[in-house]
Amino acid sequence: MNKNITCIILSGGKSSRMGENKSFLNFGEKTVIEHIIQLMKSIFSDVILITNTPHEYQHLAIPIFEDVYKQMGPLAGMHSGLVNSKTEQNFIISCDLPLMSREVIDHIINYKTNKKITICKADGYLQPLLGIYLKSLIPIIENILTNEKKHSMYALLDRVNSEIIEINKLAFYNENVFLNMNRPEDYENILSKINLLSK
Repeated sequence: MNKNITCIILSGGKSSRMGENKSFLNFGEKTVIEHIIQLMKSIFSDVILITNTPHEYQHLAIPIFEDVYKQMGPLAGMHSGLVNSKTEQNFIISCDLPLMSREVIDHIINYKTNKKITICKADGYLQPLLGIYLKSLIPIIENILTNEKKHSMYALLDRVNSEIIEINKLAFYNENVFLNMNRPEDYENILSKINLLSK
């Protein structure tokens, strides 16, 4: 159980393309958010949730915080997580990644680096919503949120020299772990992967 890294789960999206809150979609015998929380609690002693609809998540018995900067996307959610974290190192994960594996998480959190951000590159794409972010990034993020027109995660990556792990080169990598859920067809695809794994 890792006591030196806080896990920050981001569940602040509007799920407009899905048509309903994707965090509460069924994932086996649990909902997506219940599955992710259970996995995170098996790795980290401190797990917090960031959402702008906290009343929907009260039944989960987990510390919940809202964005300080509203309507500014996942970077604002990360900011709130870092502000409310009690540790310098923080593991960020989006609720969009229900197939994420413990092997990938363990590799990221144990990767030795002196950089403030550690994320993966999988199949040619950066994966900024899964990785280690230091609390000392708060002033940089606040500057982006208050002074920049674009508030994307990539605005932060452009400013900070980050550790990029080429995850798909590792033996344990599974191409399904970064499948995310934005649309109903994404959810159906993920369910099909679960069914295959259970056979």
